[in-house]
Amino acid sequence: MAVKRVAAAACAVDSFADLQSTSSPAPRSCKRSRICCSDEYEETGVLGEGGFGLVVMARHRATGEIVAVKALHPASTKKPAADVGDMMREVAFLAACRGHRSLVNLRELSCDPATNELSLVMEYVGPSLHHVLHEQRGGSPFPEAEVRCAMRELLHGAEHMHSRRIVHRDIKLRNIVIGEGGVKICDLGLAMSTSETPPYGRCGTLRYMAPEVILGKPDYDTKVDMWSLGCVMAELLAGKPLFDGDDDGDQLCQIFDVLGLPGCSTWPAYKSLPLAGKLVKLPRDIRSCNRLRKLFPEGCLSRQGFQVLRKLLSCNIDNRLSASAALRHPWFTDDAPS
Repeated sequence: MAVKRVAAAACAVDSFADLQSTSSPAPRSCKRSRICCSDEYEETGVLGEGGFGLVVMARHRATGEIVAVKALHPASTKKPAADVGDMMREVAFLAACRGHRSLVNLRELSCDPATNELSLVMEYVGPSLHHVLHEQRGGSPFPEAEVRCAMRELLHGAEHMHSRRIVHRDIKLRNIVIGEGGVKICDLGLAMSTSETPPYGRCGTLRYMAPEVILGKPDYDTKVDMWSLGCVMAELLAGKPLFDGDDDGDQLCQIFDVLGLPGCSTWPAYKSLPLAGKLVKLPRDIRSCNRLRKLFPEGCLSRQGFQVLRKLLSCNIDNRLSASAALRHPWFTDDAPS
């Protein structure tokens, strides 16, 4: 029965050895997971829609607590019908990360007694960063000090996920929520474990997608999340996406136009990628130099802040910062950026 399968996934996270770091085991919090009746909650509004389900705001009838509830797309909608196995994976990933201040917390699972449809009940934090930047602020950029605070929390969340061998694969402004407790990463519906055997499928949103994923690298790793966080940082500082291509080829052209054409010294592994040179013929007017600093001058971003942005947005994976390395950077450790 589907309900039993999901309950077993929620209460057996310790058996998912591939999601745990040998030095930092996942918290044994699955004992607090349970399945409740959906009647315990009253839907109060729609928050958003993900690849596998609809997210609504709901109120617990007895306690008044406000939560976010993610329900699977039923087969009757135009969206692809989600499999219970997809939910089992997300439950396991959420449970493995439970308790971290920068990741949305899983409360419980709920079941509709009439249809046996299952939902994830998660803490409600607040609106998405996309909503705040593009609707509440009308695209007005955030000041560097606020971006630094947000990035520190997001990097802590990524570091926690990555220590458990979890790759989010779809970090973007819509999957980051903000509230009184700060910013938190949400929606692990497309997440994977690096302990799984490659090839890994292509996942994510194009404007935040790492170039190696676009170019068909079959064994990418946690560094794809770091590229996405670099795109998030740039968007908060500029008030608009840094790379916003119409398709794969256009996206790569925009990336290379800002960061420079790939070469033997700047990106040695480029030519070994499956789709290198096949997606687009690069225009001759694209320069080989990196012009990221021109887009984010010192009046917008300090020297230390720019060092973080540039190292997050490195096409060469070997030069791209990990979450732990980024958090050790002076932009985060010093009292004031310079």
